[in-house]
Amino acid sequence: MLLRPFLNDAGSCASYLFGCTTHSKLAVVDAHADLVDEYLAAAAAIGSPIVAVFETHVQADHVSGLPALVERTGATAYLPAGTQVEFDHVALGDGDLVELGNTVVTAIATPGHAPAHNAYTVTDRRRGDEEPWIVFSGDSLLIGDVGRPDLHVAGDARGQARLLHASLRRLLELPDYVVLHPSHYGGSVCGRGLSGNPFSSIGFERRHNPLLAIEDPDAFADALLRDVPPRPVEQGRIVAANRAGKLGVPA
Repeated sequence: MLLRPFLNDAGSCASYLFGCTTHSKLAVVDAHADLVDEYLAAAAAIGSPIVAVFETHVQADHVSGLPALVERTGATAYLPAGTQVEFDHVALGDGDLVELGNTVVTAIATPGHAPAHNAYTVTDRRRGDEEPWIVFSGDSLLIGDVGRPDLHVAGDARGQARLLHASLRRLLELPDYVVLHPSHYGGSVCGRGLSGNPFSSIGFERRHNPLLAIEDPDAFADALLRDVPPRPVEQGRIVAANRAGKLGVPA
């Protein structure tokens, strides 16, 4: 299996090109509009097309590169079930699979940062087992932190925080060795105490992420809603563009 991270320091956003080169099927997770040419150049250099684009949720801090990638490659768009978007896509519910040759993607419903949010585990059949190797956690589990619950709701951030607490417990059911690839790192407004290291593992976060140590959902919500940072600049217009599948932020 191939995996290439793309880090955009302007907004501390991480996205990923991955997939099966044996069967020439690549995908991108949480594509950034500013990096579309780079994904395409990397895929061309590898010699395999991008056939799928996954979103963990509707982004609030940057314009998604999904519409441009779909337009330029004919790739299939995959989003969490219940995502209210205005363009053609395949909705993935909890446990749904997408096969990319020897690479198998499994959706895990992880609401909380957003009402419709998926993490995606990835299994490489060439490794000889069905155990997941990596997890793309989106904005649910971050490095040293978790996603904020207030960006995608109006007035029910506490309820979203409780949902996130349950979602994180699901991610902690994964083996410790699973490599964690979130969609943000230090500097992002989607969390408060994110590490500058963009990658981790389930086991390391289990041991060192202070928010994962909070067992009580109400105490977790209290901690998460304390000292919340400002919302992303242009959030409303960015979300509207991403829901509509626009190639840029409308004026």
